[in-house]
Amino acid sequence: MDHVSNLPDELLCHILSFFTTKEAALTTVLSKRWRNLFVSGPNLHIDDSEFLHPEEGKPEKDRIFMEFVDRVLALQLTSTINKVSLKCRTGVDANRVDHWIYNALARGVTDLDLCIVFGSRYWLHPRGFESRKLVKLKIGSGIDLGWCTGSIYLPMLKTLVLESVEFCADYNLKMLLPACPALEEQEMYDVKGLDSNETVSSASLKNLIIKSSLVSSGSFSFDTPSLVYLGYSDFIPEDYPLANLQNLSEARINISLTDDQVERARFPNEYDDEYDDAVRLVNMAKLMNGMRNVQTLYFNSTTLEVLSLCCESMPVFNNLKVLVFYSGESRWQAVPVLLKSCPHLETLCITGLLHVVTETCGDVCDCIPREDKGRSITSCPVKRIEIEGFIGTMREITMISHFLDYFPCLEEILITVEGNCPRQLDVPEATDFRAQMLELYYKSFSCNVDILVCQSLSRKLTAQ
Repeated sequence: MDHVSNLPDELLCHILSFFTTKEAALTTVLSKRWRNLFVSGPNLHIDDSEFLHPEEGKPEKDRIFMEFVDRVLALQLTSTINKVSLKCRTGVDANRVDHWIYNALARGVTDLDLCIVFGSRYWLHPRGFESRKLVKLKIGSGIDLGWCTGSIYLPMLKTLVLESVEFCADYNLKMLLPACPALEEQEMYDVKGLDSNETVSSASLKNLIIKSSLVSSGSFSFDTPSLVYLGYSDFIPEDYPLANLQNLSEARINISLTDDQVERARFPNEYDDEYDDAVRLVNMAKLMNGMRNVQTLYFNSTTLEVLSLCCESMPVFNNLKVLVFYSGESRWQAVPVLLKSCPHLETLCITGLLHVVTETCGDVCDCIPREDKGRSITSCPVKRIEIEGFIGTMREITMISHFLDYFPCLEEILITVEGNCPRQLDVPEATDFRAQMLELYYKSFSCNVDILVCQSLSRKLTAQ
């Protein structure tokens, strides 16, 4: 008995919506009923790679692909489409692509995903930005937005994803975002051609992700008073003139630096040229000040390097509960300042305790003997410390002991040991390591010290 064919049409259409359009079309050979189901599907997933690409001088495959899409749209007539995913590469006619997009918009598509990579850039026609029903729009690599000036109106759009698209000199975010008054989520990945002084401005935006591997120039501003989440990965621009982030709850800041900028951050007094990158790095304080109401904050190692130049301008993070940072090969000069600036901090997460030892390490660590060591953390209210990437060196163990000595409110330390740690707990060579860790357990009767070994070892050791 064919149990699948006994399912109701609505359920079968739902199942077909997870197939690519070509896969769904293949079901039409099963029976007349399946032919109607395929036509009634609410989603179109069209990818020309399924038809393979022709060898040079043999365009048959591209022709077959274009005719296939034309037939699918003709069979569906005027039925409503919920989601369209269109991926095309060199060989497909741009006018046909325009027609497919217009067809989808005319039939009320709410979720549109475009990735069109031709030999030259595909210029998205202004009509591709005219829809009163579109809720989610993703524009992928190979698409140029230069022709859309003054033609955009997407009043229902809530999610906008821009991935490796390119703006022209006369068109930028200042023109795009006002045309999306209901926008709540925006993601931008390696967007090219933005203005040298760019502003993300939206009163409705709640979630923003920016990731760029391009060296920045000019300034970058945030005028997003309703923003709750910010994921910002970028080379540092020259300035942050505006950082209106008053309702921000969580931020992940990953600043990249060139090798030259790292040197300037570490030795700012050794550079005396006409334009000093240190000035650019100091402006990071403006972004920090705009995020002063944040509750959860993540930093990468190079962001710590930048913050080392902003210590005197560090704001007070009165609402911050969770602080997470990756150490890497960075300096810790900013760490004691950060901890002093977080009067209500509860959880501190550190990936990699090892860092660059300098005279300005601060008293959070125990790298350099000093009379006032631990002073900056004796007033820190943190209750839980999570340490990842632990490799079992004596320097790390000494630092953990330092935390036990000076964090007055500490209740728990969770240590995650790297799977390739040379001193894994189940090997004979770990005897001394185990003894050292037990010594830490006995050092504090009010704090739990938990060890979680990754990969091959999964057991958890707890002492109290």
